[in-house]
Amino acid sequence: MEGVGGGGAHYNPRTVEEVFRDFKGRRAGMIKALTTASVFDFRENQRSENIIVLATLAFYSVLDVEEFYQQCDPEKENLCLYGFPSEQWEVNLPAEEVPPELPEPALGINFARDGMQEKDWLSLVAVHSDAWLLSVAFYFGARFGFDKADRKRLFNMINELPTIFEVVTGTAKKQVKEKSSVNHGSNKSKSNTKVRGSESQGKQSKALPQKDEEEGLDEEEDDEHGETLCGACGENYASDEFWICCDICEKWFHGKCVKITPARAEHIKQYKCPSCSNKRSRP
Repeated sequence: MEGVGGGGAHYNPRTVEEVFRDFKGRRAGMIKALTTASVFDFRENQRSENIIVLATLAFYSVLDVEEFYQQCDPEKENLCLYGFPSEQWEVNLPAEEVPPELPEPALGINFARDGMQEKDWLSLVAVHSDAWLLSVAFYFGARFGFDKADRKRLFNMINELPTIFEVVTGTAKKQVKEKSSVNHGSNKSKSNTKVRGSESQGKQSKALPQKDEEEGLDEEEDDEHGETLCGACGENYASDEFWICCDICEKWFHGKCVKITPARAEHIKQYKCPSCSNKRSRP
């Protein structure tokens, strides 16, 4: 059993990469406790050659959430949900040290259990769990003197992952699988917009390849660009959705996230995302 307080008394990640690994481990453990979904919901972009292993992990996830529910007895004292770097979780009383070695998660998560529907209660715990994970990560950053660049890099790494709340509520999965009403020609608009924008700046285009309807390159495109994330919502690239790239910061966005339609994109020579549009040059 790892120490109360979420990580063991002597575990102190000191680099951005170590803190991020710590964050992912704690996050994975807490998602196990809060979801009944398959392993894919809490191991994004990870694959296994053994489907039996995946099925087993998914089965244990179901057992975890049932065990978590039972442990959060409203008749008990203030309980907290802890996640550990080893991808394990624990329901326990808060640390007795004042101040605690690490930031503490929300107290009394058990008290609201019977007064809400289970899915709503799990979602509420998920929101507080997200806040706790961020506080722990940036606690390490402050303790070990991360500078502005390190803090920004850590946040960007964290921000590429769906939140626990998004996983628990199914929002992350829905957004990835959501079917857009935009047809295949819209994907061409996405690429063409980026090409025009790049040419106006004299830069090489970084457009995603157009979908080849005749040769059926859907799977290849998804594999190659599945890691591309929307700069607004943080979700992955999908070949059946309309995307547009900012010619200033070169981030990709869902058209729906920045309110750009394929038809409108055809008339944009240089696209600026909302963030870059709001930046005003100083005299």
